[in-house]
Amino acid sequence: MRILMITDVYFPRINGVSTSIKLFRQTLLSMGHEVTLIAPDYADQADEQIPEDNIIRVPSSKVILDPEDRMMSRKFIAKLLPGLKAQDFDLLHIQTPFIAHYEGVKLAKELGIPSVETYHTFFEEYLYHYFPYVPKSWMRYLARMFTRKQCNSVDMVITPSTAMKDVLVKYGVKTATRIVPTGIVLDELQSGQGHVFRDKHGIDQDRPVLVHVGRVAHEKNIGFLLQMLSHLHKKIPDVLFVIAGEGPALGHLRKQVEQLGLTENVMFIGYLSREGDLLDCYCAGDAFVFASRTETQGLVLLEAMALGVPVVSTAVMGTKDILNARKGALVTIEEPMAFSANAQRLLENSSLRTRLANEAREYVKEWTAEEMTNRLVDLYHDLITDDLPQTISEDNLGNQLVS
Repeated sequence: MRILMITDVYFPRINGVSTSIKLFRQTLLSMGHEVTLIAPDYADQADEQIPEDNIIRVPSSKVILDPEDRMMSRKFIAKLLPGLKAQDFDLLHIQTPFIAHYEGVKLAKELGIPSVETYHTFFEEYLYHYFPYVPKSWMRYLARMFTRKQCNSVDMVITPSTAMKDVLVKYGVKTATRIVPTGIVLDELQSGQGHVFRDKHGIDQDRPVLVHVGRVAHEKNIGFLLQMLSHLHKKIPDVLFVIAGEGPALGHLRKQVEQLGLTENVMFIGYLSREGDLLDCYCAGDAFVFASRTETQGLVLLEAMALGVPVVSTAVMGTKDILNARKGALVTIEEPMAFSANAQRLLENSSLRTRLANEAREYVKEWTAEEMTNRLVDLYHDLITDDLPQTISEDNLGNQLVS
């Protein structure tokens, strides 16, 4: 099968979308499919931009409101059409809703192939953070309107979770919508050494540590976790919260740490590469904590579990599909004292940590990249052969019905 993908974001820009695209692309390639990816060029990060076969890098400019991201040149993409026609693609997979969506829809029509789009991001709970002076109700209306219009302009929509599919149905999306979570590569999540990370960053080996990995953005709700920490600090004075990642909320969170008097209990360490300290960072934690309200899946939860790190998390939106099995995790509500109590319980009970770690390692075997990519290939085949039913059979995944 020849697959053309287009995205507004990819490595060296590190986030869940980049990770999802890379995992699916690599697994598809390993299965013998051909995958060409159109992605932004990060010219200012040339040292970090690893060349890969069949990736077309598009000249791009920085996005004013979010300089980590890039806006691809439409003219450059249009000039790719003759070369793409010669490659006889079977379908086009759009990964993001900005330039990639609009140019992807055009390319699919010009190439005469079906289009599928993955809806990775819950924009309704996202955009207002970047337009704080616009009423939240207006931004919610706009997010729903453009999401509905975009999803109805392609031949199939994929979401990573049951909750996100339900949201799209409520929006009025009529396009056939299917659920395919992003899987994990277990072999890549085996080598973390927490003691090495602790030594490197001057953290005592016996100190109780909570870890959060992800983009440091407002929608990740890290501010709530700091509120939780202020309660936990009263019970466990030497607790340390390690926050790995970068993003637009970093300055705000640093101020919050100072205001809460937690400067000795929080460590911001920036982005970590999977080839570097990231896995060690996960494993340095006695628990992984998470409270995002906007996740369409929550891949970091699976990564922590695969490394044997117990999770304390709320179960909202996409994280429900992972956490409803109640394996490898303590699920809590979004209330600082309640979350703090669960974190305290885990930090002070080594046998509970061991039990949850063992559960987690076994549970994530249900979420492998191979399993999820096989689901994706089946949907690709249905789309290509015009055999996409209104409903498809359901099977069990993490105690959730995934259709």
